[in-house]
Amino acid sequence: MLKQLEKAEKKWGGSNTLIDHWLNNRRQLLINYCQIAGIPPYESTEKSLPTVKTVKEFCDLLVDYVSEGHFEVYDRVVTACERNGTSSKSLAQNLVPRISETTDSALDFNEKYTESVDDQILYQLDKDLSSLGHAMETRFELEDELLEVLHTKHS
Repeated sequence: MLKQLEKAEKKWGGSNTLIDHWLNNRRQLLINYCQIAGIPPYESTEKSLPTVKTVKEFCDLLVDYVSEGHFEVYDRVVTACERNGTSSKSLAQNLVPRISETTDSALDFNEKYTESVDDQILYQLDKDLSSLGHAMETRFELEDELLEVLHTKHS
């Protein structure tokens, strides 16, 4: 996912402040994800679980990222696409509901790990991070399609 982000930054970075802000927030989310998942280059030499506090901090970033997409970015992209013809508008209106499907995975993960008071929940973290990672990867691919429309037609 980090390599995909690097490609997106090379392709669209610097062309639009909304895109730059969005990609920067995605980078922060991915770095934090890799840190708690122990994915290179953030693998730990000791085999230990992250703290509940660290996982909850990740959940805050995750919810912020998802919320920003739904309540700020997507509306702006769809509005910009509406001004640029029916093909852009249609694509944006098709992609946003598909992106929304991935939101459920993020919110379920957040709910599970922010409401738990038992450290034992962390034994399920690897499996849950894997599922969340697949949902995030799908989300980022769909968001990149929106970025392409925004960049091509509105930068």
